[in-house]
Amino acid sequence: MRKLILCCVLVFCFIASTYAQIRNITGTVTDKSSKPVPGATIYNVETGKSTQTDEKGKFLIQAAAGQTLRFIYMGAQTVNSKVGSTSVVDAQLEVSATNLNDVVVTGYQTERKKDLTGDVAIVDVDELKKQSVANPMKALQGQVAGVYITGNGSPSAPATIRIRGIGTLNNNDPLYIIDGVPTKSGMHELNQADIESMQILKDASSASIYGARAGNGVIVITTKKGKTGKTQLSGNAYSSLSTYVNKLEMLNAEGYGKILWQAYVNKNLDPNSNGLRYQFDWKVDPNTNQPVLNKVLLPEFLNATQTLRTSDTDWFKEISQLGIIQNYDAQVSSGTENGHYLLSLGYFDNKGIVRTTGFNRISARINSDYKLFNGALTIGQNLSITKTKEVAADIINSALQALPIIPVHTVDGIGWGGPVDGMNDRQNPVRVLEDNQQNGYDFMRLFGNFFADVKIAKGLVFKSNFGIDYGDYTSRNWQKKYQSGYLVNDVNKVINTQTHNVKTTWTNTLNYSLESGNHRLNAFAGTEHYVENSNTFMASREGFVLEDPDYLYLDAGTGIKDNSGSGAKNVLMSYIGRANYSYMDRYLLSATIRRDGSSRFGANNKYGWFPAFSGAWRISEESFVKNNTSIVDDLKLHAGWGKTGNQEINNNAIYNIYLSNYNITAYDINGNKSGVLPSGFYLSQNANPNLRWEATEMSNAALDFSLWKQKLYGSVGYYIKKTTGILLLPPYIGVLGEGGNTYVNGASMENRGFELSLGHKSRLTDDLSIDVNGNFDMVRNKVTYLPPAVVNAYGGDGKGQNILGRTVGSFFGYVTDGLFRTQAEVNNSASQPNKGLGRIRYVDLNHDGVIDVNDQTWIGNPLPKYTYGFNANINYKNFDFSFLLQGIGDVAVRNDAKSYTDFWSAVESSSNKGARLLNAWSPSNPNSDIPAVALTDDNNEARLSTYFIENGSYLKLRNAQIGYTFNKQLISKLKMQNLRVYIGGDNLAILMKSKSFTGLDPETPGFGYPNPLVVTAGINVRF
Repeated sequence: MRKLILCCVLVFCFIASTYAQIRNITGTVTDKSSKPVPGATIYNVETGKSTQTDEKGKFLIQAAAGQTLRFIYMGAQTVNSKVGSTSVVDAQLEVSATNLNDVVVTGYQTERKKDLTGDVAIVDVDELKKQSVANPMKALQGQVAGVYITGNGSPSAPATIRIRGIGTLNNNDPLYIIDGVPTKSGMHELNQADIESMQILKDASSASIYGARAGNGVIVITTKKGKTGKTQLSGNAYSSLSTYVNKLEMLNAEGYGKILWQAYVNKNLDPNSNGLRYQFDWKVDPNTNQPVLNKVLLPEFLNATQTLRTSDTDWFKEISQLGIIQNYDAQVSSGTENGHYLLSLGYFDNKGIVRTTGFNRISARINSDYKLFNGALTIGQNLSITKTKEVAADIINSALQALPIIPVHTVDGIGWGGPVDGMNDRQNPVRVLEDNQQNGYDFMRLFGNFFADVKIAKGLVFKSNFGIDYGDYTSRNWQKKYQSGYLVNDVNKVINTQTHNVKTTWTNTLNYSLESGNHRLNAFAGTEHYVENSNTFMASREGFVLEDPDYLYLDAGTGIKDNSGSGAKNVLMSYIGRANYSYMDRYLLSATIRRDGSSRFGANNKYGWFPAFSGAWRISEESFVKNNTSIVDDLKLHAGWGKTGNQEINNNAIYNIYLSNYNITAYDINGNKSGVLPSGFYLSQNANPNLRWEATEMSNAALDFSLWKQKLYGSVGYYIKKTTGILLLPPYIGVLGEGGNTYVNGASMENRGFELSLGHKSRLTDDLSIDVNGNFDMVRNKVTYLPPAVVNAYGGDGKGQNILGRTVGSFFGYVTDGLFRTQAEVNNSASQPNKGLGRIRYVDLNHDGVIDVNDQTWIGNPLPKYTYGFNANINYKNFDFSFLLQGIGDVAVRNDAKSYTDFWSAVESSSNKGARLLNAWSPSNPNSDIPAVALTDDNNEARLSTYFIENGSYLKLRNAQIGYTFNKQLISKLKMQNLRVYIGGDNLAILMKSKSFTGLDPETPGFGYPNPLVVTAGINVRF
């Protein structure tokens, strides 16, 4: 009994001592800006108990020393912290950009997200970095409503960006602002790892701050800065393999022979009379009276000297390779209260899936800021220097046309195979690539800014910012000697090109901020001076004895010399003002005015005004919402109107231009271009002193919302965008003579659009969370006015059918109605020259019984009916998984490849064709939709018709990635703060495409560089 009592006493004492260790733990949860994070969950891993932070980010929970507190907040990385001897445990979380108090850069100033009155899209830059592309804009596909991006798979990842439709008949590219410095190009020269944030100013009320250059929208990019705290070293590395998703199937040597034979017998000609070295064993079946091919015969050699052995070459295979991408980034940063710095290095190399093509980039960046005089003066700079090299090749069409019987090399394996007598003059694609591999360019770019902020008084800051964008382009292009069949070039040539471009932007602004009670005012005024100078020089020389890279310089040549050069300058002077007002964080107003003067416009209209107004009502701050529901985090209705401009025309558009031309201004008495009279000048262009800005006005309204502590958030909006005074160079009648060219303002265009964005975040368990968001937009474009002189220059028949009221770029042509399958159909159809069985039947639209030019109509809209994207992120314990879907709705695309895959003679008859022709219509294959093989295009089937216009809608799996983040306790022994490994891929699959599309990839229906499948493995580490 005593033992039992003693045991109970010991157990009681043990329990009592254990409970004595549990105590109240308090603390504060903040974000990286030291702002409190309300609603964060604090979870005791050992006891399973949890609590949440209050409005000030404070919490109280019970825990014992050695136990682990897990800090959880939607949109932030989970943080674990062990309880020590102290009763206070604080935590700092990296909260995502959905936080309403986040500060975003919208122009020459910053604003809280909840204070925005314009349509500003905040891009999740972490999602962009998941894709293995040189150009971060290419990775933006499907991420933002109202932003439509197209591109191909070229190693430098070119991207065409359209923000809220097509706004002009000229350059539609947006303006980029990188750390306050404007640019219109070169985004593939920006290292993605350096990007901290990205905002897209979609409407005029937000973009008008950039006035004359903002008509196509503005993308504002801020690069990373050093943060206060210990020195941090981080690195990222990945390697990718890329290959074709699929290839166009072309005819092999035997298949080509079969179609060649069919073409001749369909024309009632002897197929053995062809000049392509093909011979045939064939006969006419006496029972059916139809020709029958027994065997295709080919000689062993194509030429008499027996250097070209007859082959069966797969040219797509010969020009292709397994692409390899390598990327390495390293950053070191640190900071104190008196200054910060960040250094970064990057290396990107993409060897494309087409042989010898590739893109290489080396980048370095230094961003720093320093506070002087007790913080009264802040100076700093953001500078990057990049060196890029690219070798490109437009070879897909050549590989499609090259005959399969031609070998890559001569029998010695050294010389080049090529066409022989009777064949067309298409070049050997492999030779073109090999001889072109050194014909790339080198580009050195210095980009960045120097700034100084002076605190004049409380709330009053003067800022001066000087930006520079210097580019140095050089290339040495060789045109080598070669012999490829009967194609011979016995004169080599070197062409040297140099271009220097210097752009400077000097901005001075005075910013004033005031907070008093329920009032918040932020205003600024400033000036901006932009200058662009460029000059180009070209020199060439023929006749080099050696084709060696150490020898091929201009001085070593012995033949003809040539040179040319040009220069240009553009100046922009601007005056800017803006004011933002907020009352009780409930009623928001914003007004902007900018006056731009440009050297590109006439003396009578050199300056233009670009005003904007917008307002917002945060309904969620009203008492009838706050006092009656707790599900609404933020509900904001905002609307705006603004005017922006476009000045993207030639620098000399307003001047009289006189050009020298020896052929028309002098008499060459000796016939050797060196006559006794010097060259004179002729008037090429007439001045227009009334030339003015293109002007774009946009009205828009939207509703932004966030519900259930940001578990559901999004925006829905509508806009009207009208552009007037579009700059044109209209054609002129011959009687005007010299100087008929004159730039004018004359066209108008309209876009109307609807945008929807939705997102959802939830934590299903302590270990499982999801974050999904989607976007959807529709835009309708139409040309509303064109001057009579150019009204028929954008499609139509010149008799009343024109582009007015339609989308710019719309297709105009004939409507087809299948093939003639019976003689009765041929006999009963409208008069159509050379119609017959197996030929395309065209619709008699005007019902006059004749197929002619009067039967054309509008047959396709190149603007998608809608675009959409869906992004998902799933986190389970240390694993993360994400994927991105992107797609477009019905859109008309022109499948030019069909000219080679479905016809023998639509373009010309002696090049290779697609394997689809093996299924062409014939009496024995009457149900085919591919026209019968014809030796000549007597039915004029090469004309643009609905046969070539197809539905290019698609849904693609753009990206998917799975990663694993190692436990911090494990990696802390290696002095690491974070270690993550991942695998993923880009352009993984076309999940859906229109059944009417007969090509491979509706995104690139022509002969562009194909979008490859990319598989990536990488690592992220931070010390």
